Amino acid sequence: MTVDAVPTQGALPDERRAWQLVLESIEGELLSGRLRPGDRLAPERSLAASLGVGRSSVREAIRVLEVLGLIRTATGSGPTSGAIIVALPGGGMSALMRLQVAAQGFPVEDVVKTRLVLEAAVVTELAEAHDPASLEPASLEPAEQLLDAMDAPGRTESEFLALDAQFHLALAEATGNQVITATMAGLRSAIEAYARAGVAALGSWAETSARLRLEHREIVACIRAADPAAARRAVQAQIAGYYAETRLTAGPRDPDPVRAPLPSRADLT
Repeated sequence: MTVDAVPTQGALPDERRAWQLVLESIEGELLSGRLRPGDRLAPERSLAASLGVGRSSVREAIRVLEVLGLIRTATGSGPTSGAIIVALPGGGMSALMRLQVAAQGFPVEDVVKTRLVLEAAVVTELAEAHDPASLEPASLEPAEQLLDAMDAPGRTESEFLALDAQFHLALAEATGNQVITATMAGLRSAIEAYARAGVAALGSWAETSARLRLEHREIVACIRAADPAAARRAVQAQIAGYYAETRLTAGPRDPDPVRAPLPSRADLT
């Protein structure tokens, strides 16, 4: 992999992550044919020692590979545990892996503006396609299940935000648009990273997480009601509101998410 995340003003708050080294190493093994579908990755401890990184970096790289559908993991011990290769990073998958890495160095505001555009399109398409008189479409069931998982008591901030990112990805997947889905999947790690970075600035995680759960439910409710305008307002207000609350973005507000600074929640309601 050739993409390096170069820190820039407004970039995500971290240096080049050690997990990128792990990801590059594994991708090289896959592309060279030294690792094939059915093979198992070396144990976490061995990978960490051979690459000179912490075990947490190995786990993060494996998580990204699992999100991309290249590996599957199983807990426990014995011959069926660990990470097994299930696909090779050919063509678009390799490009998606590079986007995952590059996204870590994108300015926060650029990623958020992209989300505002993409996710507005996602919920608009879903709302326009939904018939309020019909039963809930099966395509929304994965998103609903994630909302139920977020409601479970005792969720840590990291667990909640991982489910949050997956919820937004599930909505993209529900459209069936492969380009939007791939772009959202490529941005997922970046979305989680700056969402986690903002937690420290929150006055009360309990209050914020409760509000986010309600806002997620509202997004789905607007889709079910076949109200594209309301769905757009709901998803954009939820995205912009979190970043305003965490103070990850600042500056004058303007309702155009493409050509101007990020809108506030009030601008979108």
